[in-house]
Amino acid sequence: MTRTRSLASSLLSLSAAALLALTTAGGATAAPAASGDKEHPSVTSAAVDSTGAADYWTADRMRSAIPGDVLAGKALERGNTSSAATVEKGANTKVRAGKGKPTIAVSENPVDHIGKVFFTLAGTNYVCSGNAVVSANKSTVATAGHCLNEGPGAFATNFIFVPKYENGAAPYGQWTAKALYAPTQWSSNGNMQYDTGFAVMNTLNGKYLSDVVNESGVEFNAARGLTYKSYGYPAASPFNGATLKSCYGAASNDPNNGQFLTQGISCDMTGGSSGGPWFIGSNAAGLQNSINSYGYSGSPVMYGPYWGTVIQQTYASAAAS
Repeated sequence: MTRTRSLASSLLSLSAAALLALTTAGGATAAPAASGDKEHPSVTSAAVDSTGAADYWTADRMRSAIPGDVLAGKALERGNTSSAATVEKGANTKVRAGKGKPTIAVSENPVDHIGKVFFTLAGTNYVCSGNAVVSANKSTVATAGHCLNEGPGAFATNFIFVPKYENGAAPYGQWTAKALYAPTQWSSNGNMQYDTGFAVMNTLNGKYLSDVVNESGVEFNAARGLTYKSYGYPAASPFNGATLKSCYGAASNDPNNGQFLTQGISCDMTGGSSGGPWFIGSNAAGLQNSINSYGYSGSPVMYGPYWGTVIQQTYASAAAS
């Protein structure tokens, strides 16, 4: 086992109703072109033109943004059963940044490194959740793959991260992205096994993201079946996306689609919570080890991808950029 220290969705529905036509929003620029990572061919990235992105996200556009679970729902409907899943094996790796099982999501005080993610895909505005993680560039945010890439398809435009969001307030500002990273298995195939992405943010007022907020440590290739606390900003009914929520519980394998190799915890968070962090343990001070990815209609369980070697390589590419 290798350890490294740093310096310092309602649940997603598979029904047709969940995938009805989306509201189109104007102002989006052309989607950034993707490119491969020469060192890590399992990683795809795209540079982002952030010009005007912060101004684009007015209060009205934020309120009307569609929860990103519909994007995960499309990938779920495609099934992703054509290729057999293989269990990833790698050395357990941790990157630290300093220092009962409820089904119903509970309210939380805002956390400085957890926030809302807003972005545009195919002319439609969406909202997800995200978390600032430890990185050499001091500017990396973890979220769901479907919150920055169509899976398969284009990368997002107008991507911003709003840490410590609460009731429309953005105490640490709106951070625009300069690059987006996703596993090639997500960007090329929309494989739910790899539904994680990382955004590298621009500086704001001359400061890096981690100069302003804390950053979470991360862990890869961990044991399965751990106990997690997950966070997010569920925006679909009965929630409104205004405040941070959390769930807590022990993880178990998805019994419906074992080929995804995902794990689920008891949780009724809805769309908008996609991309929110899973921390090992009972609070937001733990190491991040997954994200809110998808769920099934009528089942109060939130599933997240296993953070194995491919997602670790995606993180490494983003964090070092």
